Amino acid sequence: MIYQGSCHCQAVRFEVEAPSELAVDYCNCSICRKSGYLHLIVPTSKFRIIRGEEMLTTYRFNTGVAQHTFCRTCGIKPFYIPRSNPDGVDVNVNCLDTEPAAVHITQFDGQHWEQHAHTLVHKSQEK
Repeated sequence: MIYQGSCHCQAVRFEVEAPSELAVDYCNCSICRKSGYLHLIVPTSKFRIIRGEEMLTTYRFNTGVAQHTFCRTCGIKPFYIPRSNPDGVDVNVNCLDTEPAAVHITQFDGQHWEQHAHTLVHKSQEK
């Protein structure tokens, strides 16, 4: 299924290919908890920015590996390049404009990221 997504002000628009029922992760790390991010990690081949790439700004913290992208206008983080899967894209399911048939949420202990990151590394692999 092809999902359409965007930031709040619609300056940044994207599409992502994923199943009709989504398996996503809720992370309790500081940035995800505060932003209400629901993670859908996909291979880069399943993701495309439709418009607004020039409206994105990048924030890096801690190790500096993850590239957190935010809309310069509304501040929403619709997707980013995750530290766990630098060869993929992590889409915020809360930014999808197309409704999935179902969303199945798994808790991820991001407060102890180093101990649990290995459980995520397969998510950007082609299926």
